[in-house]
Amino acid sequence: MTAPNRATLWGRTLVDELTAGGLEAVCIAPGSRSTPLTVAFAEHPDVTVFSHLDERSAGFFALGRARRTGEATALVCTSGTAAANFHPAVMEADQARVPLLVLTADRPHELRDSGANQTVDQVKLYGDAVRWYAELPEPEATERKVRNLRTTAARALAETVGVEPGPVHLNCPFRKPLEPTCRPGDVSEAFGDTLAGRGRSGPFVETTSGTRTLENEQYDALVEALERAERPLIVAGPADPADLTTLDPDTVVRVADRLDAPVFADSLSGVRFGAHVDAGDGASSSVVGGYDSYVDDLPDPDVVVRFGASPTSKPLRHALRDADARQFLIDPAGTWREATFTATDLLAASPGPVFEGLLERLDAGAETTANDEWLANVQAAERRHWAIRDDALAVDTLEDEPFEGAILASVFECVPETATLFVSNSMPIRDADRFARPRAADLTVLANRGASGIDGIASTALGAGSALDTDEPLVLVTGDLAFYHDSNGLLAVDRCGVDATIVVLDNDGGGIFHKLPIEEFEPPFTEQFKTPHGLEFEALAELHGLEFERVDPTGFEAAYQRSLEQAGTQVLAVEFDAEASHRRREELREQVRDAVRSTRDA
Repeated sequence: MTAPNRATLWGRTLVDELTAGGLEAVCIAPGSRSTPLTVAFAEHPDVTVFSHLDERSAGFFALGRARRTGEATALVCTSGTAAANFHPAVMEADQARVPLLVLTADRPHELRDSGANQTVDQVKLYGDAVRWYAELPEPEATERKVRNLRTTAARALAETVGVEPGPVHLNCPFRKPLEPTCRPGDVSEAFGDTLAGRGRSGPFVETTSGTRTLENEQYDALVEALERAERPLIVAGPADPADLTTLDPDTVVRVADRLDAPVFADSLSGVRFGAHVDAGDGASSSVVGGYDSYVDDLPDPDVVVRFGASPTSKPLRHALRDADARQFLIDPAGTWREATFTATDLLAASPGPVFEGLLERLDAGAETTANDEWLANVQAAERRHWAIRDDALAVDTLEDEPFEGAILASVFECVPETATLFVSNSMPIRDADRFARPRAADLTVLANRGASGIDGIASTALGAGSALDTDEPLVLVTGDLAFYHDSNGLLAVDRCGVDATIVVLDNDGGGIFHKLPIEEFEPPFTEQFKTPHGLEFEALAELHGLEFERVDPTGFEAAYQRSLEQAGTQVLAVEFDAEASHRRREELREQVRDAVRSTRDA
């Protein structure tokens, strides 16, 4: 490889090495100092370029695409505050184990700490939030330096999908000229014939990763505990992107069936939806989803196997905290993700191989000591939960008592058999976890539950949509504050060619604060916590060329179906009273608990 100047050589070599290693997509925000990178990506035939005006939106778009694919998406920005605007997405990628490759252009070394314009300290800018950091040497057409560049690029890409996937940061200093203008003597014609110049067939360094699993004696201890359990329980928390492709939910269910164990499947786990879930009333399978309403009124499990991140359901987290049970926490990176500190065993292994090993070792014909009533009682409580929920969703009931959970229930039940749904933080993800019934459909459900912010929600969803086949619908369910917070991200609908159905739950502020004791303190509750905004989102949709419809809760399903069948992007805004919605959630939970208690005490 040769080039008209050393900066262009650096950009082309770096991009060539990344694409050789399998990088397929990059999000670029405009800027001068990043010109060598931007031009190299734009010219390369094997990478898809998504152009963004706003670095924060670009960061979350890349996050969404990487979350959906499980493979790294790259980010490029110029020097200065541009790099700082990637930081929220980097934090989420760190916590949620999403592979990102962040390329920040920088000024030459001698300008640091000099007061030079647009020059800030970018060295290890993201601190411990990245899996690996490297400062690239300044461009120079020498064989050793270019081999170093190729090796660093290959290593960086491999680190994004290592044992603990996540973000990697390469800081890239460039000096002028930045454009591909000819600078005689910068790069010799013969340089392209060297190993550094031509590279290798494939990546310069091939990284082969293994899978962490258990030794035989560790399996023996786990199997023995499970076979002796009277009330075994499997808890599937929110899945890491890698687990969505490496964990077979059917294997989890087969293990559960051998043990007569229920599977409490988070809506983000990749286990609540799929062909492994029996069709029908949602409770005929060992996979259950309504536990948020009734887990407090079940007997404690005595052995728990957990995988994935911390469950969305607070009642479930507290029930696990209070249970006198042996709890096996499976984590592929061997790190601690259990904030109540009650797990008893940390298994540093990948969930997929662990469950495959369990299935091999559990004797299909052997008698387990599981209490015959344990699974039956859980399934009975599950049926009661969905029956009460269905009554609450009846149109005549919604006319008198509309609440946001009904919309989440409809979103999940009316979407086609194959779809990707992205659910915002705050109340939408909690309502999804409580009211989205397990279903035998190929639904990929995503959310930013690593750091659980409301920033970048639209961008992350649209980034996930950029990785979909054209016939797979993308649905975003978001609160009004999150929708407003990331309104810049809506530019990606047109600029990046992503269509979606966007459902905005508009309760004029932060409805989740009605769940907290601060609700009782007025002031400052309304102005400082709920923060009503009074915004009309029709104008925002018009600004971005999106179709807009304000929908009554009783007419939501019809409007939603129309949107799913249409091309383009539609925004469906549904208004609610946040306090009334919260009181309705509380009433429904108490109805389920009363029904479970009455059966238990009969």
